[in-house]
Amino acid sequence: MTADTADHTHAAGGTRWRAGEHILWRYRANGGDALHICRPVTVVRDTPELLAVWMAPGTVCVKPELADGTPVHREPLATRYTKPRRTVRSRWFGTGVLKLARAGEPWSVWLFWDRGWRFRNWYVNLEEPLRRWAGGVDSEDHFLDITVHPDRTWRWRDEDEFEQAQRAGLMDAAQAERVRAAGRRAVEVVRDWGSPFGDGWEDWRPDPAWRIPPLPRDWDREPVRIG
Repeated sequence: MTADTADHTHAAGGTRWRAGEHILWRYRANGGDALHICRPVTVVRDTPELLAVWMAPGTVCVKPELADGTPVHREPLATRYTKPRRTVRSRWFGTGVLKLARAGEPWSVWLFWDRGWRFRNWYVNLEEPLRRWAGGVDSEDHFLDITVHPDRTWRWRDEDEFEQAQRAGLMDAAQAERVRAAGRRAVEVVRDWGSPFGDGWEDWRPDPAWRIPPLPRDWDREPVRIG
């Protein structure tokens, strides 16, 4: 089922997606309303407590790059958030990613594997709580992240980007403190080995019958909100 079909189904009054449906996982640009990241994903589970989706290898996504074609991560940090950008289509190479988001939490947890399904790590992506709409979910990334390893050790990630985003005016001091507080709460969940870390998701595998979701032409359409 395509994201367009899911849009029609849920605009008609449904509030949950079925396993195997295709939706869009999108991020707004920091400091604005324009969408600059879009990833077509397959729904694994959708309950009032948890949304789980699978981003398959080879998925065509939308990502930002600098207007001159420089990949964002290769631009020096001092100018990474001030130079003009554009969006481009790019195929997700490597292994797939399982994304888990608990309702109302200001982060999602991503699971990564190496080849042969050898589990690598969890990745806590600090972000705005997901906002559901008929064709998927929207958020805004908060730069700061946490890597969690199978031995339950963890470490902060991208602290330099988090600080630079504040210097560039993409995040004020009050928001930065809220993000830090959210990160501390996430760390407490890790230390307690709470959900989803202790739920066995590292042993999950996608249905081999699932096909890769297509990227719709109107990937950046205005959302139609649902419950």
